[in-house]
Amino acid sequence: MFDNLPEDLPRLETLRVWHTLWLTRINAKIAAVLQRQAETEHGRRHLPEPPDWTVELGIGAGRPPVQVHAGDCHMAGKRRRPVGRDEARRLLADGLRPCTHCRPDTQLDIPGLPRGTTPAFPHRPLPQGHRRDEHSPATAPASGRRP
Repeated sequence: MFDNLPEDLPRLETLRVWHTLWLTRINAKIAAVLQRQAETEHGRRHLPEPPDWTVELGIGAGRPPVQVHAGDCHMAGKRRRPVGRDEARRLLADGLRPCTHCRPDTQLDIPGLPRGTTPAFPHRPLPQGHRRDEHSPATAPASGRRP
């Protein structure tokens, strides 16, 4: 039925070599896919536990802390470090902003912080020569055009 192979020996041997090479490539690819799947599954089973609390870090020299988050909060930025319960409580008590999504201030039940409110965040001073109202829309001309 499917006997449309050539009749001469040299062409049959060439076909056998060609198919052997393809079978070797296919087997190598199968082995690579199985290895990748095994590594992915191993990684999934051995994920480290998320920290209980994290602090989101700012940009610049010293990377000052910006916000406190629960360890599994999806709103924490990429620049963060894990902190313990005591340090998270200390940072919040010192006036660092709690995340408004995961509410670590409520979860930690910090005495002295009213529940459900955000403490004032100390703003950094503006660079020399900049005025706070320079780019404010409140000081723009009423016509919508800039001076």
